[in-house]
Amino acid sequence: MRDYYEEQLTKLHTQMIAMGSLCEKAIADATRSLTDGDIELAKEVMNGDAKINQQERDIEAMCIKLLLHQQPVAGDLRRVSAALKMVTDMERVGDQAADIAEIVVQMNEKLPDQFLHICKMGTVAMKMVNDSVNAYVDMKLDLAREVIKSDDEVDELFLKVRGEILDAIREDSSRGEELLDLFMITKYYERIGDHATNIAEWVEYAITGERSEEN
Repeated sequence: MRDYYEEQLTKLHTQMIAMGSLCEKAIADATRSLTDGDIELAKEVMNGDAKINQQERDIEAMCIKLLLHQQPVAGDLRRVSAALKMVTDMERVGDQAADIAEIVVQMNEKLPDQFLHICKMGTVAMKMVNDSVNAYVDMKLDLAREVIKSDDEVDELFLKVRGEILDAIREDSSRGEELLDLFMITKYYERIGDHATNIAEWVEYAITGERSEEN
């Protein structure tokens, strides 16, 4: 029975990695479409969100099956329960990437050189998602806590970019709509960072039985 459970847990990990990879690609492609003004790539990101949603449903079904039929205890129970929570945040990451892509389509132009550094938020957030999923699969507490700390970097970048956008609006109010779109993009990147942090906190719970936000 234990061998069967371990086999199912391995399958769960494989599915989690696959979903994490889809989320990373969505962020990377959304960011590239923003930088290059690539409308077709942005549309691919939007269409690809359905695949992430389906992956969430598949993993949820797998977790519920493990909980109901295998009745895991202690650490195993926390591990499966954490996965069930994590996929909700991973699905939201896909949503935020699709939201960025949708704005790119509406803007229909490349990101102004003045704000190219907005993409750094995407790079940091993408790494956070990747590291949080890897921390879960490998049960690495230190890596999960590094992700949690990295959220400060995303927040600092958000505040910096927000200030620059406000300054740009003051200098040229005719760019208000364009700059509002850019602000929304930075907000979506910030939310991706928040979701990656939530994922890492659930990894911490799976390992220790506690989450940082509760400490």
